[in-house]
Amino acid sequence: MLKGSCACGSVRYEIAGPLIGPVTYCHCWRCRKHSGSSFGTTAGVRAADFRIVAGEERLASWESSPGTRRYFAACCGSPIYKRNERTPDQFGFRLGTLDDDPHMRGALHFQTGSKAPWLEIADDLPCEGGGPPFGSRD
Repeated sequence: MLKGSCACGSVRYEIAGPLIGPVTYCHCWRCRKHSGSSFGTTAGVRAADFRIVAGEERLASWESSPGTRRYFAACCGSPIYKRNERTPDQFGFRLGTLDDDPHMRGALHFQTGSKAPWLEIADDLPCEGGGPPFGSRD
């Protein structure tokens, strides 16, 4: 069982099963903007394994692209997960909100064509290109 929470602790959740790998460092403009950082760290989680245990009324969402909703803690802004209507049984999950070690490590840099220019990728993980150039939303 993995546990996690938003930054202020009002929204808390549990994950009953394993994360669905790989752990990905996504460099697309949406993940950068949504995380407020150089990339977003994500993995999948089965919807049936994910449960909000406190603060569900403080969870808000927005449609980031057609059919995709991103859920965050409205109390403090912490991004928690995204849900795509094409894969309703699986969420894209933000690992930064975990309070426990998932015992998985990063496996891939994704959308590196959109990488922030100030970030140097200095590890040996595979890099999957793609994505619009930095500063573009196309």
